[in-house]
Amino acid sequence: MAFLFGGRNRQRSNSDLCRSTKDLLLKLESNTDDRLTPRFEEDLARNLGQMKLTLQGTSGMLSQSQCACLDANDQVEMETSPQQVYQLVHLLMSEDVLLPLASNIHRLPFETRKDAQVIFSSLFRYKPNVPNAPPDPPVLSYVVNNRPDIVSALCYGYDHRESAMPCGGILREALKYDSICATILYDEPGRTTPLHQLDPNVKVSGQGIFWKFFEWIDKGAFEVSADAFATFREILIKHKQLVAHFLLVNFDHFIPLYNNTLLNSSSYVTKRQSINLLSSLLLERCNYSLMTRYVESDANLKLCMNLLRDDRRMINYEGFHIFKVFVANPKKSPSVLRILVNNKEKLLKFLPGFLEDRKDDVQFEDEKAYLVRMISALPSPAQLNAQQAGQQGQGQGQGHGQQQQQQQQQQYQGQGHVQQQQAPALPPGLEQGLR
Repeated sequence: MAFLFGGRNRQRSNSDLCRSTKDLLLKLESNTDDRLTPRFEEDLARNLGQMKLTLQGTSGMLSQSQCACLDANDQVEMETSPQQVYQLVHLLMSEDVLLPLASNIHRLPFETRKDAQVIFSSLFRYKPNVPNAPPDPPVLSYVVNNRPDIVSALCYGYDHRESAMPCGGILREALKYDSICATILYDEPGRTTPLHQLDPNVKVSGQGIFWKFFEWIDKGAFEVSADAFATFREILIKHKQLVAHFLLVNFDHFIPLYNNTLLNSSSYVTKRQSINLLSSLLLERCNYSLMTRYVESDANLKLCMNLLRDDRRMINYEGFHIFKVFVANPKKSPSVLRILVNNKEKLLKFLPGFLEDRKDDVQFEDEKAYLVRMISALPSPAQLNAQQAGQQGQGQGQGHGQQQQQQQQQQYQGQGHVQQQQAPALPPGLEQGLR
């Protein structure tokens, strides 16, 4: 077994392995033409291959770059030693190997990139079986508190097609922990304040690594865009309370960028996935405040209504799940109410025949019928004008003006124009977000 025994292929100690790998990575980073000599490539592949085997301890097929002296069908078996794994994990951190590895994944050969992904993923899963060990992997505290730029380097893997998928796989493994999610959300250029000392109520600048995902999703090659969106979705969906507060504080930057970049994307896949993600966010109970702010905007409603008119049926379907939130909202803003009232007759003609091929979708049909009933209960434009004129006149009076407004609202509701208390029961798909 030349890979593990004898000569240049003998198994190295963990200490030598980490120092050698770091030196090779730094030389690789300084190599401007990104071309590796066979000897250099073989040494780096061998080191990372041995690290992977130490961390996993499984038998498997070795790549040709890892076993130049072996037949392609040879196998290597190596039992996991808890002491060796523990030592390697801590040497990778103490020797500062992880940052240059993350920064240079795109420069590695294909098989070696896969080994690097396995190494990182194993580190984020590794929890030492020792007394009084913390519940989280040791690498988590190291990355968050000492080397947050490792997370940024992994995100920047989306700048290169070669590293998009391995870096994305590592990030989604790391995003199981809310501190990694927070590291991405609150990243700022030149930030020196530790994560635990940041004030989450302060708006971010919009220049951090999280905001780069919009560009990677919208302008990247297909495989880059698809993987970046998978990670982007994981960031926004996995840790609900953390993300809910972040989005609410940074609403004025996030929503316009989301609408303009993703909902208006020229890519069908990106557009459809983005609409679906937005509807999921709006209907999450913890995002109630985000939802109410979103559906207050007449611009958001206009964008959503245009999705219903798109010539692609799945865009129509996904857009419907956002439009229904505007209509079902019992506290519509004046501008949103005005648009719905002005388009009442058109909507009542449009909705009954909307996506008629989904007759077997019982929930969709229930929600569509509910929206028709809600829109039918809206006032006519003339009635809404009369109501608003009356409210303006009452606002000019003093003393008894408020009492007059209450009387007019009671009279208006008694005529059946706005019957929020008698609105139809919410379909199951809307209950969670609006109650």
